[in-house]
Amino acid sequence: MSHVNCPECAAEIVLEAGVEAGEIIVCPDCGVDLEIISLDPVEVNLAPIEEEDWGE
Repeated sequence: MSHVNCPECAAEIVLEAGVEAGEIIVCPDCGVDLEIISLDPVEVNLAPIEEEDWGE
């Protein structure tokens, strides 16, 4: 297991074994979506916000 700090609220997040780069996780403290950028070293960033596609 790895630990990483949330870039939004600095809470410590425990990553389960088997997570992969590109996976989206949710911070248990503040609820933001985080994207795992790399596993060695472990890095996360705020996940890109998916915008609605209104067919325009």
